[in-house]
Amino acid sequence: MLESEKAVPKQTVIRLPDYLTYLRGKADEGVVNISAPVVAKDLNLNEVQVRKDLASVSENGGKPRTGYLLNKLIMDIEKYLGYDNVKEAIIVGVGHLGSALMSFKGFKNHGLNIVAGFDTNDNLIGTELQGKKIYSNSRIIEVCKKLNVRIGIITVPDEYAQEVCDVMVKAGIKAIWNFAQVHLKVPVSIIVKNENLTASLAILSKSISKNAD
Repeated sequence: MLESEKAVPKQTVIRLPDYLTYLRGKADEGVVNISAPVVAKDLNLNEVQVRKDLASVSENGGKPRTGYLLNKLIMDIEKYLGYDNVKEAIIVGVGHLGSALMSFKGFKNHGLNIVAGFDTNDNLIGTELQGKKIYSNSRIIEVCKKLNVRIGIITVPDEYAQEVCDVMVKAGIKAIWNFAQVHLKVPVSIIVKNENLTASLAILSKSISKNAD
């Protein structure tokens, strides 16, 4: 069995986008080969961990002296993360956070293309943001089925999140990126990734407190 066919630890998956961003930058600089020690030094990571992370997703084993073929390593990571196959998504809740996510152009480099937004605000419905239409929430099912969308992003107030989630499930959404601070109830077949901004802030604040002591 190839190393890339084995189960990859969750923490490794979390680190892969950072590796990819770094490696793409190196490719832009004209670098052809790169070694795990160089990656570890530049990213301030443990060299052994970097070797394990890269070996778990790449068939392009690092060779002594020359290291990894950079472009092949990039393609291996993109393939594992699914970035080589752009997936279309919708976002529900085009407020400050939702509009910022809709406007972010970097998602396409990571395999995500937000094709439409949805809101209940009459002033937003029928307008466009970065060339993407904003529809009424009442059209979520219709648009998702028409465009065969399988990823939904929730950026509505907490009290409306479950209702939006239920509509997304009916619309055929298979994966939900949830920014609302609530636990969503979904069928076992639906993948939910909760983005807890307050928890991240708490971790940062705690880290600052420790460093100040």
